[in-house]
Amino acid sequence: MNHRRERIIAVLPAYNAAKTLERTVADIPRDWVDDIVVVDDASQDNTMEVARKLGLHTVVHPKNRGYGGNQKTCYRLALERRADIVVMVHPDHQYDPTAIPLLLAPILADAADAVFGSRMMTPGAARAGGMPLWKYLANKALTAVANRRLGLNLTEYHSGFRAYSRRVLATIPLEENSDDFVFDTEIILQLIARGFRISEVPITTRYFKDASSIGLRRSVVYGLAILRCLWNYQGKSSVSLTKELQTPL
Repeated sequence: MNHRRERIIAVLPAYNAAKTLERTVADIPRDWVDDIVVVDDASQDNTMEVARKLGLHTVVHPKNRGYGGNQKTCYRLALERRADIVVMVHPDHQYDPTAIPLLLAPILADAADAVFGSRMMTPGAARAGGMPLWKYLANKALTAVANRRLGLNLTEYHSGFRAYSRRVLATIPLEENSDDFVFDTEIILQLIARGFRISEVPITTRYFKDASSIGLRRSVVYGLAILRCLWNYQGKSSVSLTKELQTPL
């Protein structure tokens, strides 16, 4: 039985996720997650109706703000709802929500302030989960460039399955970040600059028809934005990077 004291909230930044939202929510371990928040980024389908039918706290953007803009709303709402730890779960069911306890473990043990689920830690796992070869190679290349620039040894910078402590989200100036996909890289740079402890855990992923995925053109734009962020990065304070290899609780 789970005897933790921390309040854990899962945030789901949603866009056209009506087909996969219910499956995603069904896999979230409710003995670990106290509350679920869905932010519908002006979807063109009935994501909002599905979320509310499931009894989830749901907020709808009147206009599409983008992936990063959606996260900003997610984290603000989670802090307002008294979260001690916030887990971001993509509602397209590409990441496996049953791995949430694995993501939470380093923060609950006070061994990390932010934890990233990595599809690249286990050799062959990303490709076995259906990651296209060109995305796999681009992921590896951008990660290598980032590690060289930042002096770290992360296995992936691009996973959308993450957990953050309240202190992280209350400290980092998230509103300064992009509203687009590069938000995920910008928050890593902010973590490093402020000396927060980063941990990685291995996760699986699955590419399938209804899972959201940006195409080649948007991926090129995303990659260039990451390189620009890294180029402009001015340095870091002390940073602690750990890797958690334990099995899910």
